[in-house]
Amino acid sequence: MQTIVTSSKEFREAVFAELQFVPIKQKNYTLYQNPARPEHGHLLSYERPGYYNFGIADFTIPHPFKLAFDNPERLIRFGTVYKGSTNFKLENQPVSSFKPSSFFVIERGIKGQQAWKRGEHYHGAEITIQESYITRYLRDNFNLNFDFNKFNENVTYPYLPLGINTIIEKMQVLSNQDALTPLYLESCILECFAIIIQTVETSPDNTFTRQLHYGKVKIGTNKYLHLSASDIRSIQKAHEILTNNIQSPPTIDSLSELVLLNPQKLKAGFSYYYHMPIGKFITSLRMSMAVNLLNTTDLSIGEIAEKVGYPYTSNFIKMFRKTYQCSPLEYRHRKE
Repeated sequence: MQTIVTSSKEFREAVFAELQFVPIKQKNYTLYQNPARPEHGHLLSYERPGYYNFGIADFTIPHPFKLAFDNPERLIRFGTVYKGSTNFKLENQPVSSFKPSSFFVIERGIKGQQAWKRGEHYHGAEITIQESYITRYLRDNFNLNFDFNKFNENVTYPYLPLGINTIIEKMQVLSNQDALTPLYLESCILECFAIIIQTVETSPDNTFTRQLHYGKVKIGTNKYLHLSASDIRSIQKAHEILTNNIQSPPTIDSLSELVLLNPQKLKAGFSYYYHMPIGKFITSLRMSMAVNLLNTTDLSIGEIAEKVGYPYTSNFIKMFRKTYQCSPLEYRHRKE
C-alpha cells in the first residue's frame, strides 16, 4: 500500500528517504546528502521553521519512485528550475509535467501523485512560504493583509517578475560564499514578497493575470490585436521552445511557424504576456544561465559564452557588463 504524505515537511522527508539523503547541520543551513554516494548530489536547506524555507537542489535520482500526497496546507512556492522534469497528477486533472522554467504557485488542499525517473538530474532553487508567515508575522509586524484571492489556487504560473529572479540569483551567490545568514535570508524573503504584492496591487492587469487570461494588445494609437485562448497557448509554446533552445533559438519567423501564430501577433502577444520582448527574454535567460555557470562551475568565460549562445566571447562580455555592470570574470571573483 502506497504511503500518502500529508504535509510539505513529510513530502521533503519522503523524497530525502528515496534519495538516501541525511541531514548534516551547517552554520547557516542544513546540507542533505548521501555520504556514501556524494556523486548523487545534494540539497541545501535554509529555513525559518514554521515560516519559510529556501532550498537549492543539485542532485540525480538514483532509482524511479512515486509519491502520493494529500496536503491540506496552504503554501506559496516559487523559484527557478534550471534542469530536470517530473510528471505529476492532481486529483480530477490530467497528467502534467514540470519542466525547466521559473514558476509561482499557491497550493491548497492538493491531492495527487508525483513521479521521478532514474538518472534524471535536478538543479534549481525554490522558496516555500507557509501561510503562518503571512497571517501572523507579516500581518502583526507590517499590518499586511495578503489577498490570496488575487491568484488561482493550485495553478502554476510559469513566469516570475524579473526582480524576484534577480533576488533568487543573489541568494544563490550568497550561499556559494557561505554568507546567506538568517538576516540576509529574511531580507530576501521580504523583498520577494514586496515585489509580489506590488505587482498584483499596482494593476489588475499584471504579470500574473496575463499568464492565465487573454485579451487585447494595443499595437498603435487606435489599433489592437485580439488574443484568443489558442493564441495564448501558442505564446506559451513559444516560451517553452525558447527556454529549451536558448543556445541557438529559432528566428521570429521560424518560431511563428512552429507555434502556428503570425509574427506580429507572436511578438506583441509575447511582450504583453511575459512583460518583455522576445529578444530581451532570450538575453535575460542567457544572463541567468551565465550567472549560474559562473557560480557553480570552473568553466572558462569562453566556454560559458558558448553554452549560453554567444559564438563570440566579446559579445557575451559586452552584454554581461550591460546587464550586471561588471565583466563575467569580475562577477566570478566577487564570490571568492
